[in-house]
Amino acid sequence: MLFKEIIGQSEIKNRLICSSTEGRISHAQLFLAPQGSGGLALAVAYAQYICCTDKQENDSCGKCSSCIKYNKLIHPDLHFVYPVALSKDIRVSTDVAKEWRETFLDNPYLTLFSWFEQLEAENKQAVIGVEESGEILRKLSLTTYESEYKIMIIWQADKMNPAAANKLLKILEEPPDKTLFILVCESEDQLLRTILSRTQLVKIPKLTDENIKTELSKNSELSLETIDNIAHLADGNYAEALMLINENENAAQNLASFQRLMRASLKFDPKAVMIWIDEVAATGRERQKNFLKYALHIMRESLMLSYADESIVKLGSNEEDFVKKFSPFIHANNVERFIDELNKAYFHMERNANTKILFMDLAFKFNELLNLPKPI
Repeated sequence: MLFKEIIGQSEIKNRLICSSTEGRISHAQLFLAPQGSGGLALAVAYAQYICCTDKQENDSCGKCSSCIKYNKLIHPDLHFVYPVALSKDIRVSTDVAKEWRETFLDNPYLTLFSWFEQLEAENKQAVIGVEESGEILRKLSLTTYESEYKIMIIWQADKMNPAAANKLLKILEEPPDKTLFILVCESEDQLLRTILSRTQLVKIPKLTDENIKTELSKNSELSLETIDNIAHLADGNYAEALMLINENENAAQNLASFQRLMRASLKFDPKAVMIWIDEVAATGRERQKNFLKYALHIMRESLMLSYADESIVKLGSNEEDFVKKFSPFIHANNVERFIDELNKAYFHMERNANTKILFMDLAFKFNELLNLPKPI
């Protein structure tokens, strides 16, 4: 992966290049990157630049033996760790290494949701288990094969369970010589404080609308109007922009599901609520978390539509029709509690809460909140 292949992020690219050329490579770095901003792609491009044998001023050469192997993700001194769905046959990342290479090379802006769709494991919990830590320690105990550095990229590092994270503390603090850890995650809230204290933080910002427009304009099949609309809706998330181009069937499903839940909750129709819960419970856990994030998006846009300039509202055409009717129910008396309840539900979902109990509790609370009077 070359730096020039990554959308935007000029300042971060320059910072990473300077750290390498000036010999100031921190042995453990945390790339804190919002979804779709290119955190994983930057980590791979940075690793490739460090190992390139013919570095250019602003990028890897892309032609040396090291770069050729990096472009195929087969360099012997590059190691990846990523969440998997634990089973009898899949215990660590290398058990699905072929699928990982194919997925990343197809789309370096992959999300956890799209990764688990590729694994056909949407109904399972994403986790980096304790056996993975043992594999990390084993791999990094070996000498380098070709490069000066051994590089370990841990994607979605916040998915490490506590046992796995604790097992890595010592090697993060005192790694073998010429060993580089790059942890990539979207939120630092789930990482152990002891992990955070051992890493150098690299904050990667959202992409700008202009960044996304520039990239989308390379697709000759998209009109300027479509590109403007997608960039506006994506809100700095290139992964979301790609899904919007593909007509994002999942978003349509989320909208329909959200509409049904709100209608059933408003007057609290027990039969409709139970049917909805049974259907949602049958989907995968990652899809359920995706729905909760979508609900937060609709709550935000509903509030903006009621109290702010419509120009900053980010909605698709189908969403806009619904939100115009729904927004009067979202106001100063209930919006904070709506957001709090959805965030708590997501938090508990991350910790394997019972899906049916969790969504039934939400339906009861939504009934109360939807019927709160609007402030005068």
